Amino acid sequence: MKAKELIARRVALELNDGDVVNLGIGLPTLVANYLPDGVTITLQSENGFVGLGPVREGENDHVVNAGGQPCGIVPGAAMFDSAFSFMLIRGGHVDACVLGGLEVDQHANLANWMVPGKMVPGMGGAMDLVTGARRVIIAMEHCAKDGSPKILKACTLPLTAKGKVSTIVTELALFEFKDGVLTLCEHAPGVSLEQIQASTAAEFAVAPDFAEMKISQKGLQS
Repeated sequence: MKAKELIARRVALELNDGDVVNLGIGLPTLVANYLPDGVTITLQSENGFVGLGPVREGENDHVVNAGGQPCGIVPGAAMFDSAFSFMLIRGGHVDACVLGGLEVDQHANLANWMVPGKMVPGMGGAMDLVTGARRVIIAMEHCAKDGSPKILKACTLPLTAKGKVSTIVTELALFEFKDGVLTLCEHAPGVSLEQIQASTAAEFAVAPDFAEMKISQKGLQS
């Protein structure tokens, strides 16, 4: 199983039936494909609607998500202006947001919007989401393309927000911030504690019930 699919399948188990959820562009958008049976979430898009649906052939390409990608809408969806959309986010009405990350550190800080010297389209709604959502889940690969850790003692890139990350899910592990402490809770199948330690620059605790990661079985052949 590819890393991104494994991450998305694990994140899918973090969402509860009835949640209002914002999925960031890229890897987070895969999460909706793996929601277990009986779990239905309402997807919110900061450009002005709730009720995003899957993209289907022939879909109206004038309906796009916050990343500008054509998307479907589901029965019961509602559209509104950006001001109302950000009132929902800033008012704490989004249960969870799932975002990608460039770096996360042991103080729950997130950097995910720019690399100095490279073209930046803008932060978008990320800084509002990490502040307003009740839970912030970061879905990202454990290391950068050059093999360097992305979970650090301190972020080196410009921050999106300070102290707002709740959970980190990678292809190696699941971490949670418990009482302000970065805590390793789960390891991916076949991954050892030593492998996780070698790929992580941050200091972290290991949960007493540290166990193998479970993933959504949606669509997997038995």
